[in-house]
Amino acid sequence: MGTGFRGRVAATLAVIALAATACTGGGSSGGSGGSGGGGGGGALPRNETLYTTGTQWGPPANYNPLHNWDHATGTKGLVYETLFHFDPNAGKLTPWLAESGSWTGDKTYEVKLRPGIKWSDGKPLTAKDVAYSYGIGKIEASAFHSLWSWLSGAEAVDATTVRFTFKEARYQEWDFTLYGQPVVPEHIWGKRSEKEVLDGVNDKPVGTGAYTLKSHTQDRVVWQRRDDWWGVKALSMKPAPRYIVDVSNPSNEVVIGQLGQNQLDLSNNFLPGAASLVKSKKVVSYYDEPPYMLSANTAWLVPNTTKKPMDDAAFRRALAASVDTGKIVKGVYGGLVKGADPTGLLPQWDKYIDKDLVAREGFTFDTAKAKQILADAGYKDTDGDGLVENKDGSKISLKLAVPTGWTDWMEAAKVIASSAKAAGIKVTTEFPDANALNEQRGKGDFDLVVNNERQLSSTPWTYYEYMFQLPVQKQQNTVNFGRYENKDAWKLVQQLGAVKTDDTEGMKKVISKIQDIQLKEMPVIPLWYNGLWAQSTTGTWTNWPSDAPGAPKYAPAMWRNWLEMGGFEALTQLKPAK
Repeated sequence: MGTGFRGRVAATLAVIALAATACTGGGSSGGSGGSGGGGGGGALPRNETLYTTGTQWGPPANYNPLHNWDHATGTKGLVYETLFHFDPNAGKLTPWLAESGSWTGDKTYEVKLRPGIKWSDGKPLTAKDVAYSYGIGKIEASAFHSLWSWLSGAEAVDATTVRFTFKEARYQEWDFTLYGQPVVPEHIWGKRSEKEVLDGVNDKPVGTGAYTLKSHTQDRVVWQRRDDWWGVKALSMKPAPRYIVDVSNPSNEVVIGQLGQNQLDLSNNFLPGAASLVKSKKVVSYYDEPPYMLSANTAWLVPNTTKKPMDDAAFRRALAASVDTGKIVKGVYGGLVKGADPTGLLPQWDKYIDKDLVAREGFTFDTAKAKQILADAGYKDTDGDGLVENKDGSKISLKLAVPTGWTDWMEAAKVIASSAKAAGIKVTTEFPDANALNEQRGKGDFDLVVNNERQLSSTPWTYYEYMFQLPVQKQQNTVNFGRYENKDAWKLVQQLGAVKTDDTEGMKKVISKIQDIQLKEMPVIPLWYNGLWAQSTTGTWTNWPSDAPGAPKYAPAMWRNWLEMGGFEALTQLKPAK
């Protein structure tokens, strides 16, 4: 996939605690569309249907917004909604289901809901639904259980007022939660078992959003617009497509062919050769020159720190110095991405990078330096095969896994393996099925993976929360896949979460301390910034987002969590082609 999510815009995490997303969010290898069939129910009118691809890597798994890492594209955003959206361009929250929200005391926050919002089954949305939805986090196995280590209550004061009370106010984290946490109907979910709430397929989703589920097959999901969606009156917005068909990714060749034949309107996938497609005017992208795409997230090499020798910070630093990222940027991506800063913070967060610290502690590609770090740490090549062994003399042979079909990551993995070999570290590549890899990654059953879970968001707190979150669980679905444990770092991340969102200097101070630990310990190795892959055609729909004067500036993305960061708004700006 080249990545899952990514956009300059901001990215949210999944909330919930963030669950950030998993890999489906975006991707790399191509996507598909297919005109006509809707997955049951005959052909759909082409001029009212938006065909998208780039987010599903297999049959749609579920329609459960709490299963944020593998629900069908659009489950959250098109069907289930959040209290706010986040506008990355303005850098602020936009009221959505909430009409307003404010801190009414040091540890109390009140949300006023918009009146008159109805679930798709006709029942009214009330404050009780919101309190119930946040309360699901009390279940220990919930992806956002950590929220309740600092939130103490969510109660419906009246039909449209929800009062949240906190043990401690974590301002950064709370803002992020407000546009990441989906609201579900208590009258349906309250009757389910805990297991069904967290893991159920939920194949008859009832939401407040602009779309309902029309049908689904092995390779696609079809969403149909609600004529009675509340946002038409309250927000003066209406998504243009009557139907949205999201198709599972086929090969890049198929996607490029479908874009060329107007069978596909939007591919949110990495496409090799996208630059030449843009130049030839066959597709539209955000910029019409390099890097063509908005920046979205950081791709890291993630070492499993519970395994030797990756439990050694010196070995991780040597591995970081061994990677020829420049070769990946130019050779694999043809300039569609940029190499990452050693901290990995996105260009939009540049003001939070402690440049002096990076000059002292940061890494760059340097094979000789990598060899030196290994030698100084006691890793020697005792059998003369050009590869170092563990300190106890045992062989080192690490497997780097990326999903099959994510062609850009597969090529990048080969570059990483050959760069490591030049420094004396044996790394081989393997390309398992994406869903199988997600499962292994969550269990900690891997040596090395490439990952880009965390995107741009309302705060760099989300980036560090991913990297350092404790405690490590048996199953790590959305954060800290490398299982790195550092209590001091996690304490600093929590401290950052409690800095007020408009206190830039206060944020910088804490972030500098976090970066000091990060650069010395290298729990993850930042490599490059992924683009917010988006290639659109204009045969059926026009007015796509771009940097052109007068064009919409929203993120043209269906990736997980991006519908709340401009992706949905972009749908409301589309116009039928003449």
